Amino acid sequence: MTTTAASKQAVGAYGETVAARHLAETGLRVLERNWRCDEGEIDLVLRDGDVLVVCEVKTRSSDVCGSPHEAVSPAKLDRLRRLAHRWAGDHGLEPPETRIDLVAVRLPRRGAAEVEHVRGIG
Repeated sequence: MTTTAASKQAVGAYGETVAARHLAETGLRVLERNWRCDEGEIDLVLRDGDVLVVCEVKTRSSDVCGSPHEAVSPAKLDRLRRLAHRWAGDHGLEPPETRIDLVAVRLPRRGAAEVEHVRGIG
């Protein structure tokens, strides 16, 4: 892995940690982090009451490559829906509702990370 790839991976892991902490502080329960299968990966799987929440975390130090919101395409949303169904099935769950959320983590040059939680993006 190159330094650039390692750095990007470290930034992403940090953002997921910040997002998981933020969501737990707002009352969601983290069930799993970085769940993978042959179809892809879910950054965070959570419960919000009876709702199963699949959360995509996007971490950015700038918007040069686009905002975190722009990084979630319709194809990505379709994949997250399939992954949510697969995760629930693999865990023997039939949640009454499933929601896909986005947590955008921005890392300013100075100061604490800025976290924006967008519920129900698709």
